[in-house]
Amino acid sequence: MDIRSKRYRESEKEIDRTNSYSPKDAISVLKKLRPPKFDASVDLHFNINVDPKKSDQMVRGTVVLPHGTGRKVRVAVFCKGENEKLAREANADYVGGNDLIDKVAGGFLDFDCAIATPDMMRDLSKLGKILGPRGLMPSPKTGTVTNDIVKAIEDVRKGKVEFRVDKQGGIHLSVGKLSFPEDKLYENASRVIETVFEAKPASVKGKFIKSVFLSSTMNCGLKLSI
Repeated sequence: MDIRSKRYRESEKEIDRTNSYSPKDAISVLKKLRPPKFDASVDLHFNINVDPKKSDQMVRGTVVLPHGTGRKVRVAVFCKGENEKLAREANADYVGGNDLIDKVAGGFLDFDCAIATPDMMRDLSKLGKILGPRGLMPSPKTGTVTNDIVKAIEDVRKGKVEFRVDKQGGIHLSVGKLSFPEDKLYENASRVIETVFEAKPASVKGKFIKSVFLSSTMNCGLKLSI
């Protein structure tokens, strides 16, 4: 039994599965497919040639989308003292020290990004099993452990997003909304593709990116030629 939606099946008829599309052409095709009743996300899906179990083949990083993600990002900042005031002035959604840690430990996860000052990391480590699997644990590598929390918040608001290879060797990132003009989606997608290419570990030999697909919510994906 085919459980895919009618919209999905109709979209498949508009796509040449034997063809690989340039990013520009793929975006143009996506814009012509029957959209859902909401402003769908446009996403890139990478299948990369790494073994995520090997520490020297972990692929992780950040990218600032030139035109943002098109969605409001809820930011939680773990800090103390004067930094709490700075975080609130920078319009962080949730700010606190051990009180916020206890709240998260109790099940609160109503945020999309977590930032912390270095002095909070010892206490924050107790949330590793909660935040880690969700990709929310602050890390110096992604600029989310920092003393300059104002800049970190500003970067997130401007469209800074994190990426990390999953256990299946995949990376999945939103590059905007279907309502974005084609040129803005293209510039966002190009920046992501370039950044993932640059994140290739030195230990990886041969072709790094096996395949890339571009899709929108509730529609099928288009294979890219890159």
